[in-house]
Amino acid sequence: MPEISLLRRGRKSAARGGDDAEVEVSVPANFVCPISLEMMRDPVTAPTGITYDRESVEGWLARGHDTCPVTGRPVRLADLVPNHATRRMIQDWCVANRARGVERVPTPRVPVGEDDAEEVVAGVSAAARRGDAAACGAAGRNGQGASGGSPPPANGKPLRPIPRAQGMCDALVGLVTSPVSSQATKAALVTAYYLVSSGDRAAARFAELGVVPAAVELLVDADKGTSEKALAVLDAALCADAGVESARAHALTVPVLVKKMFRVSDMATDFAVSALWRLCRAGAGAAPCRAEALRVGAFQKLLLLLQVGCAGVTKERASELLKMLNGSRGSVECIETVDFKGLKRPF
Repeated sequence: MPEISLLRRGRKSAARGGDDAEVEVSVPANFVCPISLEMMRDPVTAPTGITYDRESVEGWLARGHDTCPVTGRPVRLADLVPNHATRRMIQDWCVANRARGVERVPTPRVPVGEDDAEEVVAGVSAAARRGDAAACGAAGRNGQGASGGSPPPANGKPLRPIPRAQGMCDALVGLVTSPVSSQATKAALVTAYYLVSSGDRAAARFAELGVVPAAVELLVDADKGTSEKALAVLDAALCADAGVESARAHALTVPVLVKKMFRVSDMATDFAVSALWRLCRAGAGAAPCRAEALRVGAFQKLLLLLQVGCAGVTKERASELLKMLNGSRGSVECIETVDFKGLKRPF
């Protein structure tokens, strides 16, 4: 694979005035993901021996592919192994090129494990029943330690079903629909995200329990941390048909998703785009969702998102959404400038 060149803002020498200038940086070929053709941030290696960026390869598999993009051999999500050696080399290279404007790739958080998730839910549920907000917060922080407090898209290893915790799903949804404290709600959302992401059966189970309308209504006036977690759960629940049906039946789903673009964080925007893509892409209820998305200004926001820059799966889904919405244009569209107050991506 050939090297790729990046334009980064580096510093001129003091003799030349000390001003910033754009410099071209060549990224070593073994640091480039074969799917996104961008420098890897969280490299993982498939059994085929090919190393990919985690977000890109998990997005590839999530779109229904079951083979290695390079070799064509079968590969599963559970087969991906973190490539710590390559990640450390990438980090060292970033540090060595810091003067040329290259930012160091952060070390990925350790995904929440099956036992960790069960322990967090048990602790939060017990504290919630006692009405102990402080204990809820402590349990939530314990669960967030491994996940970084926010469930990054496709960054956690999917969990296997936990058959011995029959009431876990009910307890989690209950903590979201009837909040005891903000700490308990956030802890429940983090754990729910990893459980919902474990497979279609788990996603369907959570959808049947009402996690979709609960997440939508929570998003109306949620803070940044809660918004990111609720959007992550909502997007994961939409992998199940029951989740999609539930979301389409709620009048606030599309307006809330569009409103959250640019207003919270880049992570929230990525989740919102993914969820909107799932709602608009197919099915009998897709047309009304597209019309509603146009009415509340999704088309302009998606155009701006592609202009200011996004990568990987988000870029693909934003482009597909624009094509879907373009065929339905003609209705009244509106947008508020305040919707872009959270925009941090540079032009």
